[in-house]
Amino acid sequence: MNDANILEVADLKVHFPITEGLLKRQVGSIAAVDGVSFHIKRGETFSLVGESGCGKSTTALSVLGMQSILSGQITFDGENITGYTGAQMRRIRRKMQMVYQDPFGSLNPRMKVGAIIGEPLRVHGMAGDREQYRARIKYLMKTVGLLDEMSERYPHEFSGGQRQRICIARALALEPELIICDEPVSALDVSIQAQVINLLMELQERLGLTYLFIAHDLSVVRHISNRVAVMYLGKIVEEADRDTLFKTPKHPYTKALLGAVPEADPELEAQRAEQLIVGEIPSLRSPPKGCTFHTRCKDAMPICGNQAPVATAVNATTLTCHLFQQ
Repeated sequence: MNDANILEVADLKVHFPITEGLLKRQVGSIAAVDGVSFHIKRGETFSLVGESGCGKSTTALSVLGMQSILSGQITFDGENITGYTGAQMRRIRRKMQMVYQDPFGSLNPRMKVGAIIGEPLRVHGMAGDREQYRARIKYLMKTVGLLDEMSERYPHEFSGGQRQRICIARALALEPELIICDEPVSALDVSIQAQVINLLMELQERLGLTYLFIAHDLSVVRHISNRVAVMYLGKIVEEADRDTLFKTPKHPYTKALLGAVPEADPELEAQRAEQLIVGEIPSLRSPPKGCTFHTRCKDAMPICGNQAPVATAVNATTLTCHLFQQ
């Protein structure tokens, strides 16, 4: 891993319109992503974590150019790709691929696995002749731990873990530099999750890959990440390197998330202080004023309900919290 940034996201905002009536008149908007900024160094794994609906996947789709943005800037490999058209993003997507959450839903049930893995090569005109194409598919299947003869089977003939390996092989076909993993193991059995995570880590070391890893399972994030950003209602509330965030979390929301992860040792589990998050997640249609987390925060102060906090550097951590702005 070097210090060069392969991806930079600055003040990204994605708003979805709220419409009413037969004429679909816009009466408001939902700030799904509201001023998100981060960077990813080449060769590292940067994770976005948070509860469902916090804007993680929308952020990822925006990076890929699959979701239009309201404002902000996205820079990939030194190139400003903000607002690129589909034709312009076609070139970028040769270097930026995605592994989706549902391995079965993202595979065409009518195509054989070999054709699925080789599809990106055909789409981007990189298939070569028949022999080269077949050799590339064989190599990709071997790389993710699948047998060559499996290429003639259909997706329904594979287990969940095997299907995700097929998705990873497809993502590797164009030799990308950045792979966006959108909850790649959340649909798998716990016994299979570790195998897929270990495969991703092995591929990263062998091929020099960079990952934007999206998850809500903090135990998975702890295993694979170099740096972690915690999102809540469209904003990043804490960002730090993995060890700092897991050993000394600072934001009340981060502490509560980590407190919800069970300890394997029953004695340690019994000794832990309870860190419950009270209340329901507010609606993005009418988010709380000030700090969006203050309605559920046990450390909330009067200022939290009136004024939105700004990102502040606290040692090796970046925090968006009034507790650290006094």
